[in-house]
Amino acid sequence: MAEDAILRVTLAVIIGTLAAIVYSLRVLVLMERRVARMERHIESIALRIVEEEYRIESGMGVRSRAAKSKMSKKTKRSKR
Repeated sequence: MAEDAILRVTLAVIIGTLAAIVYSLRVLVLMERRVARMERHIESIALRIVEEEYRIESGMGVRSRAAKSKMSKKTKRSKR
């Protein structure tokens, strides 16, 4: 009888430990999915920022080229 009780308690502890391990793994998987989702959102935001920077830089490049051509025309006129 005593051996039977010890066996049941031991099995209950083992099963409880396994259940705790499974639950903690489940929580870790859910947290990993959340982190992956956050990383994807951060990456998409960073890509949008880079695209906007390229648009701004290309817009500035067009303006600076136009300004340079106007300046070169003015210097050519002043040399005459």
